[in-house]
Amino acid sequence: MNSAVMKKTMYFFVLPALLFYILFWIVPILKLFQYSVTDYNGYVQKFHYVGFDNFKTLFHEEILGLSIRNTLVYTLITVVLGNIIALALAFLLNANIRAKGLYRSAFYLPTLFSAIVVGFIWSYVYMPDEGLIASFFHKIGIHGIDTNFLGSYSKALFSIMAVDIWKNIGTSTIIFLAGLQTVPQDLIEAGKIDGAGRWKLVRFIKIPMLATSITINVTLSVINGLKAFDYPFIMTNGGPGTSTNTLIYAIYKMAFTDQLFGKASALGIISFAIIIVITAVFVFTLNRREVSA
Repeated sequence: MNSAVMKKTMYFFVLPALLFYILFWIVPILKLFQYSVTDYNGYVQKFHYVGFDNFKTLFHEEILGLSIRNTLVYTLITVVLGNIIALALAFLLNANIRAKGLYRSAFYLPTLFSAIVVGFIWSYVYMPDEGLIASFFHKIGIHGIDTNFLGSYSKALFSIMAVDIWKNIGTSTIIFLAGLQTVPQDLIEAGKIDGAGRWKLVRFIKIPMLATSITINVTLSVINGLKAFDYPFIMTNGGPGTSTNTLIYAIYKMAFTDQLFGKASALGIISFAIIIVITAVFVFTLNRREVSA
C-alpha cells in the first residue's frame, strides 16, 4: 500500500470521530454563543437579538458574584482537603499492613456509585432528627447539637463538599498509590543509608517523585470542583436560599426554571471562560513544578 492510499485510509478512520466532535461539541458551543446575544426562552423558536444586554445584566446582578464565590470556595476546599486526605491514605495503603487489598477496595468503593445514589444516601445521613449523624449523637447521649446540616445557610455548602470528597477520594488515592509504587526502591535505600528518616524520605524523595500524580489529581479535582452541579441539585436544590448555588447550577436554574435561556447561555460562556482560565493556570503551574522536580 503506497503512502497516498495510507493517508486516505487514515482520514477515513478519523472522519467518524471528527464528525462526532463537530456535531456534539463545536456546534453546541457555536449555538451557545448565538443564544447568548438573544432573548431566547428555550421553548419558542422566535427570539430577538439583544446584543450584549445579557452579559451587562449578569454583571450587575448578585447571582454572578455569589455563584462564582461558592464555586471557588467549593473548588479550593475539595482540591486541598481531597488531595491531602488521598495522599495520606495512599501512604497508609502502601505500607506493609494486613488486608491492605481489602482496605484499598473499601476506599475505592464509593467511586463506583453514581452521584444520584450518593446524593440521596447522604441526604438521609444528614437528616436533622432521624439521620445517621443525628441518631449517633442521640445514641451517645449528646443533645442540643444542630444537625440540620443541609438546612443551615452556613453549613450546607461544606456538607456537600464533604460528600464530594468522600465520593472521589478513592480515585485520587489510587492515582497516588500507583505513583508511590513507581518510586525506585534503590533511591529509598540510598536515602536510608544517608541517614534520612521516615519524614525526610517522604518530603525529599517520595513526594517529589509524585509530581505527575499530583498534577493529574489536582487538575481532575479543579475541573470537578468548577463544574459542581450534581450534589447542589440533588441534595439542596441550590438552597437554603442561594448558599449552595454554584455556577453550573445557576445556569441550569436560569435556563430551565426561569426560562431565560439566552441569559443562561451568556452565563455559560462566562463560566466556560472562568473554567478554562483557572484550569490552564493550574496545569501550567503544576507542569512547571513537575519539570523542576
